[in-house]
Amino acid sequence: MLLQEQVPLAPLTTFGIGGPARWLAEADSEKSLVEAVSYARERGVPLFVLGGGSNVLAADEGFPGVVVRVAMRGIQKDGNRFRVAAGEDWDAFVSHAIELGFGGIECLAGIPGTVGGTPVQNVGAYGQEVADTIASVRVLDLKSMAFSELPSTACAFGYRRSIFNTSHRGRFVVTQVEYRLRTGAFPVISYPDIKRHFQGRSQPPSLAEAAAAVREIRHGKGMLLVPGEADCRSAGSFFKNPLIAEARYEAISAVAGYPAPRFAAARGFIKIPAAWLLEESGFRKGFVMGNAGISSRHTLALINRGGATAKDILALRDWIVGAVEKKFGIRLEPEPVWLG
Repeated sequence: MLLQEQVPLAPLTTFGIGGPARWLAEADSEKSLVEAVSYARERGVPLFVLGGGSNVLAADEGFPGVVVRVAMRGIQKDGNRFRVAAGEDWDAFVSHAIELGFGGIECLAGIPGTVGGTPVQNVGAYGQEVADTIASVRVLDLKSMAFSELPSTACAFGYRRSIFNTSHRGRFVVTQVEYRLRTGAFPVISYPDIKRHFQGRSQPPSLAEAAAAVREIRHGKGMLLVPGEADCRSAGSFFKNPLIAEARYEAISAVAGYPAPRFAAARGFIKIPAAWLLEESGFRKGFVMGNAGISSRHTLALINRGGATAKDILALRDWIVGAVEKKFGIRLEPEPVWLG
C-alpha cells in the first residue's frame, strides 16, 4: 500500500476543487485495500473510497481521514463475459470491448471515471444503462471484512441507484465488475440525439461509429473531459432527472404554460428532464454566479469557472434547488457524492 500525507484532493477530481486528504492510500490490490481500511480503523478516522473523481465534490477543508484510491487493474475475458478490475478506466474499457466486437455499452462511451463507479451510480446515457450488462459485482464488505460476489439481482439497480448508494451506502467497496456483453450486436440508436446524428444514413452504424457519435455529442455539450476546456471542470450532470407521479404531469405543464417534456419510467411514474426544469426556472446555459456557473453547453453541468470553492458550487446548487422547488414543487436530487 502506497500511503501519502496531506495530499490535495482538487487535482484528483474533475471539479478541480478540494482541500487536502489527511492520508491518501493507493490500493492496487485487494490486499492493499484491506491494509488501507485497517489503517483508518486503527486510527479511528473516517474512510472514503475514490475512483476517477468524476462524480465527487470535495470539501474546501479537505478530508480528515483516509482517502483510498482504487487502482486495481486487469481485464479477463471468458466468452461474452468480461471481469474488469475497479480501477480500469471506463471509457478505455468501452473501446476495448467494441474493438473485440461486443456491444451493450457503446452508448456509454465518453463517460469519465473508473469501472468501479459504474454499478454504484448505475451509469446510464443515451438509451443504455450499465445495469443491463452487469452479471455480478465483487466487493469488500466493510462490515465483515470479507470479499464476495453479488449477483446483479442483489444490487437493486434503478435509475442512477443501487444498494451501493442507497440502502447499503458505505458498506461495500467495489473491486471488480463482471459484464455480460453481446457479440455481433447492432448499436442502440434510440435516443433522439443519436438518431439525429445518423439521420439520412441508409446503412446502420457500427458499434465504433455509434460510440464515436456519442463522444462527439458529449463533447458538444461539454460533457467530455478535454484538458483546457473550462466547461469540463465539472462533475457532469449535477442533478438527476426527477421521477414524478404521472398524475402530477398536467399541473407541471400548467405552470410552464405548455406541455412539459417527459419520458417513460416505472409504471405510474414519468421522468421530467432536470435541464428543462432549470431553464424554466431561469437557469440557462452560461449562467454565472461568481466563480461558479452553469456550462455554456449543458444546462445540467455546474462548473468551476476558475478558483471556485466547494462552498461556491453548493451555494449555486441551493439556489437552483430552491427556485425549482418553489416554481414546480419538485425537489431536485444532486448526483455528485460529497467528500468531506
